[in-house]
Amino acid sequence: MRTEQKSGVKNSIGRLIFVGLSVLLQAAWIVVLFVRLNEYSELINLFTALIGAAVILRICVRSENTAFKLSWVILILLFPLMGLCIYALFGHKDANRGMRMRFERIDAKLLPEIPQEKAVMEQLEETDFYFANQSRYVYDYGKYPVYRNTDVRFYAEASDGFEAQLKALAEAQHFIFMEYHAIEEAEAFARLKAVLAERAAAGVEVRLLYDDVGSIGFIDPGFIGRMKEVGVDCRVFNLVLPFLNIFMNNRDHRKITVIDGKVGFTGGYNLADEYFNITHPYGYWKDTGVRLEGDAVRSLTVMFLEMWNAVGRTDEDISGYLPRFAKAAAENGYVQPYADSPLDDEYVGENVYLNLIKGAKHLLYIATPYLIISDDMTRELCMAAKRGVDVRIATPGIPDKKLIYKITRSYYAGLVQGGVRIYEYTPGFIHQKQALCDDCAAAVGTINFDYRSLYHHFENGVLLYGCAAIRDIGRDFEQIFAASREVTGQYREGRSAVLRLTQCLLRLFAPLL
Repeated sequence: MRTEQKSGVKNSIGRLIFVGLSVLLQAAWIVVLFVRLNEYSELINLFTALIGAAVILRICVRSENTAFKLSWVILILLFPLMGLCIYALFGHKDANRGMRMRFERIDAKLLPEIPQEKAVMEQLEETDFYFANQSRYVYDYGKYPVYRNTDVRFYAEASDGFEAQLKALAEAQHFIFMEYHAIEEAEAFARLKAVLAERAAAGVEVRLLYDDVGSIGFIDPGFIGRMKEVGVDCRVFNLVLPFLNIFMNNRDHRKITVIDGKVGFTGGYNLADEYFNITHPYGYWKDTGVRLEGDAVRSLTVMFLEMWNAVGRTDEDISGYLPRFAKAAAENGYVQPYADSPLDDEYVGENVYLNLIKGAKHLLYIATPYLIISDDMTRELCMAAKRGVDVRIATPGIPDKKLIYKITRSYYAGLVQGGVRIYEYTPGFIHQKQALCDDCAAAVGTINFDYRSLYHHFENGVLLYGCAAIRDIGRDFEQIFAASREVTGQYREGRSAVLRLTQCLLRLFAPLL
């Protein structure tokens, strides 16, 4: 599990170290136990080998990403006992069955509240049948509908989005829902806390949900009590505990704000100073977000309530949180907020990106902090470039995690040889997660182009078609490329044998990081 940049404020790093050591000791004890048993009896040793062979066969016939299969098979072959133990803990969804059933029960009550309006889908089919199929997939397999009657505002800088967010929060009349991967109790959050406290004092219901791993380097457990003192109901998602638990690997990476069910915000930025360039741990921090106003906010509300009730069941009737938007929106485009969960076998976040890549005719621009992708996505990106699409990918010029950065760069050569152009954002760290397709469709949200976001995290995004904000996204990409260094030519040339070997080893286990 990767954590965000640590700060100087009081945090829970000591707790994280204690939990990490506890889990390692438990894992080591299990491995030692199996080793001793194998040494004690050749029959047990043979049994372990047979179990390993059976597990490998099971992995091979599973309908999942080939990279995951290869990583697990190699791990079990090289380190049979340790590999089997790790696979038993983290390698299959059956170990998460209880949590999966909990989410299914919650979704069974929430998702019927946001049905797909037939008229909207029919209008989209008349406009662009390919994109209508894309939206139909998201609804059929993700259960989040496509909307009209929603105004969209894109913010090319996280600080601009945050300012707009503060203004909208100050106008809240009924409720405020906020869900973030990382919260830092520092300068930016102090401004937000003041607004939330004022609204809570005025009788507005305020809820705040954050991920424990994402925030563990920023805040301490006393944070919940301090928020309660100012009237904010606060919960922690997936508390880190000193016990072996597969669900601990599945983090809440979503970033959502909902105000009165009418206005919503999402994007790449968390509630920490570095995202707004108050601090500069990695040069200039580039992040983006969107503001939605209208019918589509209903989906963001349901996403929040799903996670809130997963922590502690409280909402039996949610109709009061899903008001109908009376005012007609000025926007004529289509807006589809969507979420992705690691607890099912449908990889909605990855498939949205794949469908955009497949549908591109002229250009496809991508910005992501991490580029650790499957063979399927690599092939689709290269195929798009080979059929004449201008495919460009922007990644950071200054990394936040050096190992992940090395793995990201290991993908450049294969993509470049397929015709993809690669840019590195020289001013600093590019954290936004967005894709632009032909100046008519775009996806903005929390979903990185890496295995952790696409397969392990709870994520959310917004799919846009025909919205005026898409032009702003295009201008943002133009500014990114202008401020970046194109490294396409550098990776078109051959690499040294040592570098190739190092990158092969890194990529072999990248899906498990």
